[in-house]
Amino acid sequence: MGVAALGLTGCGTGKQGSEESATEASEATPEMFFKISLAQWSLHNALNAGEFTNLDFPAMAKNEFGIDGVEYVNQFFMDKAENQKYLQDLKTRCSDNGVTSVLIMCDREGDLGDLDDTKRLLAVENHYKWIHAAKFLGCHSIRVNAAGNGTADEVSASAIDGLGRLSEYGASENINVIVENHGSYSSDGQWLSNVISQVGLDNCGTLPDFGNFCIERSEDGCANEYDRYKGLEELMPFAKGVSAKSNEFNEAGDEIRSDYKRMLQTVKNAGYKGYIGIEYEGNVLSEPEGIKATKRLLERIGSEIG
Repeated sequence: MGVAALGLTGCGTGKQGSEESATEASEATPEMFFKISLAQWSLHNALNAGEFTNLDFPAMAKNEFGIDGVEYVNQFFMDKAENQKYLQDLKTRCSDNGVTSVLIMCDREGDLGDLDDTKRLLAVENHYKWIHAAKFLGCHSIRVNAAGNGTADEVSASAIDGLGRLSEYGASENINVIVENHGSYSSDGQWLSNVISQVGLDNCGTLPDFGNFCIERSEDGCANEYDRYKGLEELMPFAKGVSAKSNEFNEAGDEIRSDYKRMLQTVKNAGYKGYIGIEYEGNVLSEPEGIKATKRLLERIGSEIG
């Protein structure tokens, strides 16, 4: 009932043409160089409000939005990583709906760039269960954070060690460990690309996000923002996933903070052909309408680029 309710109440007040169904849009879309997935964070308000659960997510992605790839956020099933019955139920629901589990975004498990050796090793080990869960569900990666407190050089050295250890374990399970530009030093494209390069393992890569390039925040917003186009170019050589962040759209349906055509052309130029995940974080459109607007934009620009 929660799924149905979201579908009925998710008709926001935007001007992006909500009358076109997800199925019709999908059928009318010419071939693109990438596939579209849905990042669960796009629906975090509805999930936190209990309107539906993590188990409902695969069916919702497919039936409400016409999307057959899903990206989970671990905090919505934080205590279920080692619950085989739960994971099997989730896997079955994906199979029943023709949905692919793409990755798990992992937070709240400690800092992989912690300067304290003991805490950093614990953070590495805390992620093992998510590697196991990702493998069971059929995901190709877990997304982690290269976080830590210290100077840029200190955190870099610690993150190289932490990511290296976790990636070695991930390789044994055939799972990638990918890092998102997710605030602080990691939102500096040059810093993060250097960290990944220094780790030097094939299964350690990036999850470039179109919008997460704020290095330092203040009470008034972002006090130090890295150039998102430069950052994307620096992170794409290591990309094993891409996150299409969206917040607000103009009347033409374009995202007002990021030039999606420029972004997608950069992604294509890097030779990337995998999933691009919709991650809507706006508050003008409802979550469902924001997802649909982002999907239309990706399909339009993706079709233009080919």
